[in-house]
Amino acid sequence: MTDVWKDVPLAPPDMILQLVVDYKNDTDPKKVNLGVGAYRDEQGKPWVLPSVHQAIDRLQSDPDWDHEYLTLAGYKPFLEPSARLLFGKDSAALKEKRISTNQMISGSGAIHIASEILMKYYKFRSDRKTIYVSDPTWPNHYPMLELAGLQPETYNYYHPETFSLDFDGFKKSLSDAPNGSIFLMHACAHNPSGVDPTKDQWKELVKVFKEKEHFAFFDSAYQGFASGNPDEDAFAVRLFESEHVPMLVCQSFAKNTGLYGERIGALHFVLEDAELAEKVHSQVNTQMRAEISTCPAFGARVVTLLLTDPEIHKQWLEDIKTMSGRIMEMRRGLYDLLVNKYKTPGSWEHILKQIGMFSFLGLNREQCDRLTNEGHIYLVKTSRISVAGLNPGNLDHVASWIDRVVRGSKM
Repeated sequence: MTDVWKDVPLAPPDMILQLVVDYKNDTDPKKVNLGVGAYRDEQGKPWVLPSVHQAIDRLQSDPDWDHEYLTLAGYKPFLEPSARLLFGKDSAALKEKRISTNQMISGSGAIHIASEILMKYYKFRSDRKTIYVSDPTWPNHYPMLELAGLQPETYNYYHPETFSLDFDGFKKSLSDAPNGSIFLMHACAHNPSGVDPTKDQWKELVKVFKEKEHFAFFDSAYQGFASGNPDEDAFAVRLFESEHVPMLVCQSFAKNTGLYGERIGALHFVLEDAELAEKVHSQVNTQMRAEISTCPAFGARVVTLLLTDPEIHKQWLEDIKTMSGRIMEMRRGLYDLLVNKYKTPGSWEHILKQIGMFSFLGLNREQCDRLTNEGHIYLVKTSRISVAGLNPGNLDHVASWIDRVVRGSKM
């Protein structure tokens, strides 16, 4: 019998997930994982939020708790609160029922389904199905968008020389793109750069969007991690909604609830009227039925309690402050060691200015390789680190090795 699988090639490993494998296989007691974007506590351990413990206890004591299938749209009590977290309780689009919301398999599932819906129904103004992504962006954006048939191109975003936003380049990219183009943007805490536009810059950008009739595709994976305040981190999304820019938002609850493995997210389309929102909602339901039928229930029930129960919600907001506050503290600690203790050559102000879970250190590939191979510090070769992987027990080890590779010194 002919082997029908004999021509299947071996796929290359995922760059970031391979770091996890390499880290786990490393037996050095001082090893540090700065690769994967997951929060860790001061002992470097995964942290189950106190609010999540409260929500789970509440669920388990509920006599009506069951394991039935959800609707195609997801867990219904989850839908409006998830939209309200993003758009705010005063959102005109919410009040006018112009937002189509579906539960998703976290942010990744939302990006995939959004891409499929855009391919089917968005009125592209050329034969090329272009979507613009920031340079740099989360690497997985590319295969996810391409899987649906979209063709990613980059827009100017980051100045690697100054570790800052290329705002003029960003605006020029918006102006130069054909009218009605789709731009994928990070709602806050840009991954991987840690660099966001200011509020005034967002206000300038939204003007160009309106002039050019562009479509805003927001990836919201870190609401609460940029500032410690979910409302503050929703500024860009709420601004674009209030200015009636055509838009969608892919929302993840992995980072801000710590429910990484439960895969809870949502997809929101903001439409012109309630009738159109209902039509889009029906098509998303149809797409979900064809792909997965229904989403997982447990995590959605937990998140719903985090968003709606007054006592649990208050604790959740405190938990977000704890996580974002510790990350800010680690930024200050790393900066202080590099500048004051080791007096490492170069400028390190960008570590303090960048926000959210990630930071670009500004090291080259050879220096990153040395950090991993000699210092047992695992990071992406672009020198992006997850600041959440730092803690008081490994901070000096990391700083000393950064100093060592910058100076080019050997052991």
